[in-house]
Amino acid sequence: MKIKLLAIGKTDDKNLIKLIETYQNRLKHYIKFELEIIADLKNTKNLSETQQKEKEGELLLKKLQNTDVLVLLDDKGKHFTSIEFSKYLQKKMNSGIKQLVLVIGGPYGFSDAVYKKSTGKISLSKMTFSHQMIRLFVVEQLYRAFTILKNEPYHHE
Repeated sequence: MKIKLLAIGKTDDKNLIKLIETYQNRLKHYIKFELEIIADLKNTKNLSETQQKEKEGELLLKKLQNTDVLVLLDDKGKHFTSIEFSKYLQKKMNSGIKQLVLVIGGPYGFSDAVYKKSTGKISLSKMTFSHQMIRLFVVEQLYRAFTILKNEPYHHE
């Protein structure tokens, strides 16, 4: 299985970029992983929230293959502990899917078309974080999940 993290908008903070790259490099020892950034929309002040979500949704859906399993990072999604998340990933790997695509949406969330295409939603917290920070949290939690699955001493209960 391969995991792809799709996110809208680039990360400006060099420190965050370094940390994300650190965990991306660590993840390579466990699974094929790709972080793909979709450029921010231009001239969004002329668009309603719904129009912006729809345009972002079109860009997101174009990045998917027919066999991809799409899971949204959404505040209304399922909450996991790190151990539960590692078990979730193990089930996905055992199911034989080629690519799991996790998506961080734009500032207003996802369009109806993206919700319809998705197979699930995961929430990282009841708190709100910047979209740039979420990238780091997702990559770190993926790394943590694989160290749990391999019984390596990164995660402590």
